[in-house]
Amino acid sequence: MSSEELIKNITEAIQEKKGKKIVVADLTGLGNTICDYFVICEGNSPTQVSAITDSVWEGLIDKCKRKPYAVDGQRNAQWVAMDYGEILVHIFLPDVRAFYDIDHLWADAKLTVIPDID
Repeated sequence: MSSEELIKNITEAIQEKKGKKIVVADLTGLGNTICDYFVICEGNSPTQVSAITDSVWEGLIDKCKRKPYAVDGQRNAQWVAMDYGEILVHIFLPDVRAFYDIDHLWADAKLTVIPDID
């Protein structure tokens, strides 16, 4: 399965749980990066961050037969990082996302904003 197909499934799983402000950062043109893509989003509460995490986990197992290599941050559910090898998924609370501002750390990357579903 291609990275583009995985990203499509990840964004759909985020949207199923009403995740907002989804950004896909394409790092492939930068060289020397830890992965090819970041998928960044946010949930309004720790409960929603956990629900989005579960949706991505289950969605990729069901549709893509892929489990993450690692997941970190589930205990506090303020910033959960899911490692799918070539894709890292970051699920934030809004204030934590604003504080770390990883969207702009990769300003040289091609950023694609996925519209919110209301």
